Amino acid sequence: MTSSSSPTPALSKPEFSLPHSQSAFRHACRVIPGGVNSPARAFGAVGGEPPFIDRAEGAYLFDIDGHQYIDYIGSWGPMILGHGHPRVRKAVSDALERGSSFGAPTVREIEIAEAVVATVPSIEMVRFVSSGTEAAMSAVRLARGVTGRNKIIKMAGHYHGHVDALLVQAGSSATTLGTPNSPGVTPGATADTLLCPFNDASAVADTFAKFPGQIAAVLLEPVAGNMGLVPPRPGYLELLRELTAKDGALLVFDEVMTGFRLSLGGAQALYGISPDLTVLGKIVGGGLPAAAYGASRAIMEQVSPAGPIFQAGTLSGNPLAMAAGLATIETLREEFPYTRLDGLAARLAEGLDRAATDAGFPHVVQRVGSMLTLFFTSEAVHHYEDAKRSDTSLFGQFFWELLARGVYLPCSQFESLFVSAAHTEADIDYTVSAAAEAFAAIRRS
Repeated sequence: MTSSSSPTPALSKPEFSLPHSQSAFRHACRVIPGGVNSPARAFGAVGGEPPFIDRAEGAYLFDIDGHQYIDYIGSWGPMILGHGHPRVRKAVSDALERGSSFGAPTVREIEIAEAVVATVPSIEMVRFVSSGTEAAMSAVRLARGVTGRNKIIKMAGHYHGHVDALLVQAGSSATTLGTPNSPGVTPGATADTLLCPFNDASAVADTFAKFPGQIAAVLLEPVAGNMGLVPPRPGYLELLRELTAKDGALLVFDEVMTGFRLSLGGAQALYGISPDLTVLGKIVGGGLPAAAYGASRAIMEQVSPAGPIFQAGTLSGNPLAMAAGLATIETLREEFPYTRLDGLAARLAEGLDRAATDAGFPHVVQRVGSMLTLFFTSEAVHHYEDAKRSDTSLFGQFFWELLARGVYLPCSQFESLFVSAAHTEADIDYTVSAAAEAFAAIRRS
């Protein structure tokens, strides 16, 4: 597509090649395992090699081969305001003038902590870390330390970073690569991890009955995004809240994707469920490496140095990431783009559904707020086994046909699309037209 900020649908599939990216990928493979620094970027699920990105602006990515794409990855979720938002850019620039890292406390850490506490219903105190993996790992340790119990219930297909104890039937790139359990993870590391299907409260109840007084926490994405977008069934989160409270376990929401995105207060505010512990990431760092975990004052004061449960990080509360995160949260609070985001995502979901229906491909489109997934399966997806019935070969064809038309989707059937405040109705309509052309091309092939 062209460099226009208001793209119009192409009439036919454009010429599309990635010679510079292919050269860069071959070079990368010589010095980086698999040529990428995260498996989700490797295109293993769709075949081929990834474009190498040169820059981004608003709702668009630009690769080193001169192509422009409408971006529905948004750095896997954090770019809710779009790339290079002026307020975020200025905040980072101003912070950089003062220094990039101190290893000492700053006032900005207090300011963003206060913003998180004021915004996320269940959080009274918060600890910042550098990644979602680190935040999830720390939350699990805290839950075990507070309860004096060892076992954790996690949901099959939910991804909480590459923590050994949680890398069991994980979603996202682990599903894509067919390695839900990784070599190097010892049996002992996962011995206290108990698996349940998502959206099956009876399975959780049965697990509590089997291990009474032994479960420290139930950990889940309240809205799954790492096996594709899968919402909770009505009443499911409420039942988990009841079961954990009755047994004395903690309910832990991993809101790395959903925090500040599905609503200002995250999924817990959207569904009216208050977890005991919350894991945050992505938007909380405004696109820079930052994450957090938070809870009530009584729970968080068990964290070192206030309490005995150890957790530390040299770059935790990094001033650049705190500046970006605070600017993003403040902008969301002031501009409150959620109604518009919901409308744009609904327009996209309806258009993709219409295009797939007209082409005769079995599918379902699932959406919550500005997150959605087009699953190539004929039945609604409620849990991991449902998601795995998707036609991943068809997804791969669809992905490449759209990429050639200037639309960049996540490179896996088992990921969510993210709509940002920088997207326009023209972007959405172009995407829908490109999807219709893509389906027609697949039919002809």
